[in-house]
Amino acid sequence: MTNPSCIEAPLPKGVSDFLPETADKITFIADSIHRVFELWGFRRMITPLLEFEHVLALGMGDELRSKTFRFDDRQTGRLLAIPPDITPQVARIVATRMHALPLPHRIYYSGRVLRQAQMQSGKSREIFQSGVELIGLDSPEADAEMVAMAVEVLKNLGFTGFKIDLGQVEFYRGIMDASGLSAEVQKQLQEAISKKEVSAVRSILESAGAPDRVKEEIALLPRLYGGREVLQEARSIAGNERSLRALDNLAQVVDILDIYGVAEHLTIDLGEIRGLDYHSGITFEGFVPGVGEAICSGGRYDDLTAKYGYPAHATGFAFNILALLASMSKRPEVEASSSRDFLIFNRKDERREALEVAQKLRRLGYTCARDIIKRDFDSSLEYAKKMNIRLLLVIGAEDCAAGQLYLVRVADRQSITVSEEELFDKDLDLKFDLQGENHG
Repeated sequence: MTNPSCIEAPLPKGVSDFLPETADKITFIADSIHRVFELWGFRRMITPLLEFEHVLALGMGDELRSKTFRFDDRQTGRLLAIPPDITPQVARIVATRMHALPLPHRIYYSGRVLRQAQMQSGKSREIFQSGVELIGLDSPEADAEMVAMAVEVLKNLGFTGFKIDLGQVEFYRGIMDASGLSAEVQKQLQEAISKKEVSAVRSILESAGAPDRVKEEIALLPRLYGGREVLQEARSIAGNERSLRALDNLAQVVDILDIYGVAEHLTIDLGEIRGLDYHSGITFEGFVPGVGEAICSGGRYDDLTAKYGYPAHATGFAFNILALLASMSKRPEVEASSSRDFLIFNRKDERREALEVAQKLRRLGYTCARDIIKRDFDSSLEYAKKMNIRLLLVIGAEDCAAGQLYLVRVADRQSITVSEEELFDKDLDLKFDLQGENHG
């Protein structure tokens, strides 16, 4: 239903309003993620919405820089930027504000970033990120910890059948460095390999006149996908020490993940070369059934904090919360997160009892609003239904004695009369779903 007197108020393409019901679901998902982060010993950091562009650019590769929103600062005359990713901000803060503190730093964050997107792509320019950065450890166990945490979050959110794709960018770099191919040919191959276009890879190699050994190694990259057997297959064709070291590192990470008991969720993808200008070792992406994009991604980035004058090993990852929302918004527990417990409908002229009851319910951990507008019972019940409130509590109902309250379940209008003592007894099961997850 539209308001004919409403002014035209369009939004820029690629951004959205999130109304309360959707915002509740986003909050539910983010809170679930943050609980896991905190259980693993990570502490929250809040980063600024604006940065000086030349400072932020130090921590970004060409791809991220091309997606950054920039504008002039009237106060300083300098160029400002809205961050397209939070990790470079964390790297800057650690390097410039936290370098005197002992390592490692276990940091998590949650926020929105903006990225330029092609108008015809239909992609959102606004991304909700919740992620972690583990700074100061050069260890396969640190990389494994990131993957294990991602798996724990997805399990806690109720996902099954999901996969974490593991890659190692140093394996690819070793193959390319040893190939002797020109930078232009390598760029063409990178694009074809990233799209898993085996025939295009072979065509590029033929045109470049690559030696047979190089053809064999590179042509196999898009097909190095599967279980642990991929490591052995890759080792049989890798003819350089850099790639072999990368495989050793990946094997160590997989061994540790076996201890975590998450092997069933892992696949190895040595043709995955996302983030070549950013990552320096293990990379990974998480995928859930029914969603075509990664719902989380990350990896090792040992060179980032050094760009701000503080060399430190680092690894991390982030969840795309809107991608998670798309895959689970209709699940019962997420739907329940957008509901509220009580709406108080007061039929008495005096408001004291209504306010006191509301306060007591909130102290017990229930959400409780009072219907301050004067209206009839049916109108109040209809309002509660539209606002996704589960229970209507009537004070001063006609058939209730002193100290009694009338309780109506909004969904089906089933009702019961209770005393105040019964209402405030947290062990009472009124069969009205009072012991749900929406209260403490």
